[in-house]
Amino acid sequence: MTVTQPPSSPPPPLPSPATRAHSFNSAAAQYAANRPSYPPALFDAIEELAGRSLSGARVVDVGAGTGIATALLQGRGADVLAVEPGEGMAAEFRRGLPHLPIVRGNGNALPIADARADFVTYAQAWHWTDTARSVPEALRVLRPGGALALWWNGDALDVAWIAEAAHRIGRFLGVDVAAEKRKAGRTELADPSGRLRFRRREVRWSRRVTIGTHLANIGSHSAFLLTPEDRRTAFLEEERAHLLKAFPDGMVEETYDVLLLVATKP
Repeated sequence: MTVTQPPSSPPPPLPSPATRAHSFNSAAAQYAANRPSYPPALFDAIEELAGRSLSGARVVDVGAGTGIATALLQGRGADVLAVEPGEGMAAEFRRGLPHLPIVRGNGNALPIADARADFVTYAQAWHWTDTARSVPEALRVLRPGGALALWWNGDALDVAWIAEAAHRIGRFLGVDVAAEKRKAGRTELADPSGRLRFRRREVRWSRRVTIGTHLANIGSHSAFLLTPEDRRTAFLEEERAHLLKAFPDGMVEETYDVLLLVATKP
């Protein structure tokens, strides 16, 4: 049996960004197990746009979450320090990556000395900051010539099944997914003050996962974590039925366009 939301019952407005960011702490293990990673080509692009190698670089990875990007940066030879505001996410980071250093803090007030970093990185996290504070903080922590690198995995909406699924999600949440993706791609919004000159790159990649993993990934996003459980469960059950019709073997290939922005400190 499937349940659809009546047209007369619109989704409630999304909670504040702070509430949404905090929601991840209650689902840190789900986040770590099901969120997508990042392809090697992304880190090649970071090095190209920054004009230096990650190997041997001092990197501050802000909003590190459960450490998905932190571990990959360390794997490229970087000396990485993770910064994470959330207690639940930091605990999951320490459980999964006990050999990597992590401190509590956020991008609006970094607990890092001046001119310490060759790179300051944000994977899926810059949008949680107040750019009036996080831009000066990044510039303070970066050494001259250091680079701020921001990136996000975005759904490849030119893939038919992904576009159809995104439309269903958008209708459920009351958002225009395509418009949100276009907005996220506007480089000037990453620093409305204009102090930074970002260079932009997109990297396409994909991963093949079970429908269960795909749905758990969807459910780990803040908009779903803060949706009442009965509504969330009903939607994900409906979505499973949609996907099983399209993919009877129970496997889907998620395709992503990683949006990368890199700016160098003068």
